[in-house]
Amino acid sequence: MKYFYSILVIFLSFSVFANDPFEDINRQVWAFNEFMDDNVAKPAAIAYRDVAPDFIEMGVTNFFRNLNELDSTANQLLQGKPILAVNDFTRFLINTTFGLAGFLDIATRLGMTRHDEDFGQTLGYWGVSKGPFLMLPLYGPATPRSLAGKSVRTVLGGTFAVEESDVRFAVTGLDALETRARYLDAESLIIGDRYSFIRDSYLQYEDFEASNGENQVDDFVDDMDDFLLD
Repeated sequence: MKYFYSILVIFLSFSVFANDPFEDINRQVWAFNEFMDDNVAKPAAIAYRDVAPDFIEMGVTNFFRNLNELDSTANQLLQGKPILAVNDFTRFLINTTFGLAGFLDIATRLGMTRHDEDFGQTLGYWGVSKGPFLMLPLYGPATPRSLAGKSVRTVLGGTFAVEESDVRFAVTGLDALETRARYLDAESLIIGDRYSFIRDSYLQYEDFEASNGENQVDDFVDDMDDFLLD
């Protein structure tokens, strides 16, 4: 029996290592990100939440989510889900026209469910491995598969088409600020070693999203879903 436990410990250790082979470097980047977050991003997010009325915050969130509807539409098609693609594209049309460029989520009020699909999830849907865990400067947790998804979303999201660089940077900055503000509530869920917690929850969430939650039941992932949506 003791040999069984020894093999089990070795297997589990190897599994963790396989997911995070660059842990030493990742932890150094994590420390840098934590410093920047504590001194820049988090104070700005708190100020934004304190100053902006709730309807403005919700409007900004709706605006960026509406931009992602085109990305979701394309990836629904790539995953062989034409009905969901029609749903997501119709949401985009309704919210863009009747929802003041997406600031109002009229489509949800009409009973049309919102989805969040990106190219990283599509790659996972077709069996592409997510690869090793990466902690990137300022960007945060990622994998090669998720980075591919974010790259495509940047193109389909439309901000790349803004010719004025100052406007493009302003929109990108507002997007980052809105995202960080949503993470404020999620911080209460973090326990133990913050790096390990973020890594494990991120990898688990990515697997959950790539499989569309099939054959996976996890209350933690369900709680985190609203915070991790871009």
